[in-house]
Amino acid sequence: MNQVRQKVISLSSRALFTGFGLLVGFKRVRFVSVDAYVAAGGSIVRDLFEADDGGWLTDPPLLDRLVDEKLTAIGQRIGEEGWRWVQTTIDLPHGAARGLRWLESTEVAMTEDEEARVAALEAEADALSDKWSEEPEVPEEVHARLEAIEAEIGALVDRPKIFKEAEVGLAGVFVSIDYDGTIRVDRGFVRPEDEPVDEEADGDQNPAGEGPVDDGEGDAGVPHVETRGGDVEPVEDEGLKPLPDRLVADLTAWRTLALQDAFAQNPQLAFGAVLHAFVLSLFYRHSHASCLGLRVAEVYFSNPPEGLRDSGPARSIDARHAAWRERLPQAEAELWDALIALDANEQASLFAHCASLSVNAQIDPGQSARSDIAGRVAHSHVLARVVALDPIAAGWRATGDGYFRHVTKARILADVTEARGAEFAGMIDHLKKPDMVREAETLLEQSDWLPEPLRTPVEQESGEETPVEDVSAAEVLVRETHAVENEVAASEADTDGTEADGTVDRDGGDGDDDWDTLPVAAE
Repeated sequence: MNQVRQKVISLSSRALFTGFGLLVGFKRVRFVSVDAYVAAGGSIVRDLFEADDGGWLTDPPLLDRLVDEKLTAIGQRIGEEGWRWVQTTIDLPHGAARGLRWLESTEVAMTEDEEARVAALEAEADALSDKWSEEPEVPEEVHARLEAIEAEIGALVDRPKIFKEAEVGLAGVFVSIDYDGTIRVDRGFVRPEDEPVDEEADGDQNPAGEGPVDDGEGDAGVPHVETRGGDVEPVEDEGLKPLPDRLVADLTAWRTLALQDAFAQNPQLAFGAVLHAFVLSLFYRHSHASCLGLRVAEVYFSNPPEGLRDSGPARSIDARHAAWRERLPQAEAELWDALIALDANEQASLFAHCASLSVNAQIDPGQSARSDIAGRVAHSHVLARVVALDPIAAGWRATGDGYFRHVTKARILADVTEARGAEFAGMIDHLKKPDMVREAETLLEQSDWLPEPLRTPVEQESGEETPVEDVSAAEVLVRETHAVENEVAASEADTDGTEADGTVDRDGGDGDDDWDTLPVAAE
């Protein structure tokens, strides 16, 4: 079903990237619609040479206001369901739910009529996609039908969740805009400070908060006598009493070592137990139902780039995680039996998914020289070579917002030269920074060029890695250009808003608002 929906999206969103510098701009436009923007007084600049009649919005503040008003209205309507809080945002940051407990819920099952309708829509979408996917020109009525199919399938397969009424008041909702401009609602997340207080546990403390209250039972109620050495020794009481805590700790320490030894001799059990611990830490975050001191150190980015959650890899990971969440039991006590019931391939797939969320190849600002960071990144290259990592195939592109506007003009020219040749760089070397950014994005739109941080070094026969910049002869130009970048950047600061450190003013420093315009799809 996901493959069908992806095929529908690809074919129906014909102007998705045409004339677009910002995916975020696209999804905001689609969220409020071009018609609503124009009706509110906004205008569009069209490019006569664009085959699909693409263009740019001229009033981004108006678009922002329309988006905010619509998101706020949706958030208020969802808040009427009784949630404790509702957070609305255009882009939900990657890892926004970190540290929050996800409420258990049940999904409303599809009726037979709904399942039949989905099957019919999928068949129709497949037929249309197969017929028109290779055609350069697709009729407008085909686009319209595919978009209608996409919307209807989405509404049918996005099943409503039923939460326990008593827990709704503890939890909240994230409301954001998905990558395709549709609304995304994530319900049922409980913040640590909103967790219910265990009144019985609190009642075990004395008024001073110094420990358990003496209730007259157990050791607290046994009379004590002082021995010569000053130790406190309980007076023997009749009846069978629990073993002393110290003795229990000693005996269970011995049992732990025995269990470790036996555990090491059963690899299949070890794999299952590690998988169990991994799944508990990712899907049952507040669980302590494993005797293994293992957890998946899930990677979160402290300052994720805009649009990261909408990237192809992020959507793939989210879909896989959601699929496993649906298959796993809601009660953690049932998890072990559920994992054992999986076949070997399913266990391995779930294990790989859990382990993958701990992979970290990010280089934080100012930390590239640290030995631990360098070792971590070097190991990431090993994994990347094994899986034949291809960022281009995964969906990365050198866009203006994601790359070019963050570097100097000299770097842009060097990158275009490396990717397309010196003659293409010469076509844009006279442009001001905003125009150069836009043209560079267009020139590299179909290129497989990657900036150095995204490249995987080639491993030599000796086992040593050859730095990526030494692999490409064109990179020599990059190095030579880099030597004069500071000088060029300093001169740019007086002409187009680019500072000496490579940062760029939003308006390009030229006094006009061209850099603030957002791209818009053809109507």
